[in-house]
Amino acid sequence: MIRRITIADLQTQPDTPPVADVRTPAEFAQGHIPGAFNLPLFTNAERVSVGTTYKQQGREAAILLGFDLTGSKWSGFIRQALEIAPQKKIAVHCWRGGMRSAAMAWALDLYGFEVFLLQGGYKSFRHWVLRHWEQPWRFWVVGGMTGSGKTRALAQLSQSGEQVVDLEDLAQHHGSSYGTLNRLVQPTQEQFENLLAARLSSLDPARRIWIEDESLNIGKCLLPKSIWTRMRDATLFDLRVPLECRIATLVEEYGGLDKDFLVECTERINRRLGPEQTKNAIAAIRDDRMADFIRLVLVYYDKTYRRGLECRDAASIIPVTATDTDPQRNARQLLETAQQHRSWITLQ
Repeated sequence: MIRRITIADLQTQPDTPPVADVRTPAEFAQGHIPGAFNLPLFTNAERVSVGTTYKQQGREAAILLGFDLTGSKWSGFIRQALEIAPQKKIAVHCWRGGMRSAAMAWALDLYGFEVFLLQGGYKSFRHWVLRHWEQPWRFWVVGGMTGSGKTRALAQLSQSGEQVVDLEDLAQHHGSSYGTLNRLVQPTQEQFENLLAARLSSLDPARRIWIEDESLNIGKCLLPKSIWTRMRDATLFDLRVPLECRIATLVEEYGGLDKDFLVECTERINRRLGPEQTKNAIAAIRDDRMADFIRLVLVYYDKTYRRGLECRDAASIIPVTATDTDPQRNARQLLETAQQHRSWITLQ
């Protein structure tokens, strides 16, 4: 049986079926529904051939070429679908809900699958994504200088039942020149937006959402402008941690990374850090004096953070004094501070 379904209906299914994206691997890599599986009807080159045939010879010639290219693949498609959805219940889509997904849906239905065909395809999903940016999200922003343990405090808030969006996890980047940790691979801009919308859609917009203070860009990923603006206008809980505690935390996090990676990242901020500071920071890396290296680059990052605070309404900044970077203690301190200012924040 084939049932047509909207993206909104798919997202609210009590038992959401696995999603098979039948677009090419290249299209899938550019952006896809989070959690979807790639079951490509055509390879990247085959899709180009079909498209060229459609333009030069017309629809019917393109369909015949499509059948020629996939003729021996159908049993393989079904076997892959069985691996994805052993219960034989699956959602299918292509770019616009056209011939590719219709053909796959027909074959799977013929085999006995219960098939949900996504109306409008991936294009409709992208429209769904973009609609999320204008909703009145109630962000409570956690700020603090580099090394304050904001991400770990947010993780603790999440464990305690609070709504949290971890932007650095979605972007796979820690938001500085060193942010990939020499191992993280960032999603495309399109996929970052898909992941962010999927995360927001899982939250209750009527409740507060904790989110970390970020620049407009997190590595190569850009925050949607309306989301970033809403974050800048929100109440900021400024987590204030002693310098030596921040240095110790950063040494633990970055001190063991490859020295060539650290040097390369330091050279990227040469203009902002200054030639003398850059030279000294690189020497500290080479000499394995990680605390000295961190102390030197924090001069730049702390200055940048203070400059960002100056761009905010001072009345919307609530200081949260912390003795160290312990995530449980700081999460508790954030909640207690929020409770003390609850009535004031509600009026903002």
